[in-house]
Amino acid sequence: MAMESLIFIISRLVFGAVAAFLAILLWSKTRDAAWMFIVVGTIFRYGQIMYDTFAIFGIVRDNVIIIPGYLKLDTLLENLPYCFFIIAFSIMLGRTVRRWK
Repeated sequence: MAMESLIFIISRLVFGAVAAFLAILLWSKTRDAAWMFIVVGTIFRYGQIMYDTFAIFGIVRDNVIIIPGYLKLDTLLENLPYCFFIIAFSIMLGRTVRRWK
């Protein structure tokens, strides 16, 4: 494994862990729906980082199929955080649009 790929993996793990840790701390402090979806999206993003790292080192298989012929686990983990972010941003936009009227 090349040094630059090792640095890439370690940096993703460290920054993802810090983001997930802070998200969990925020989760215990807030009851706001939009922030809750941001937190869940961040935690799922870190789960995707962990899955990718485990797949690189051969701890888990990288071709786990959720729905045969349609959906693999890595595709789901890659896109699921963005779904939560979209929901959160939609909630926030919905609040601001109501204030403008």
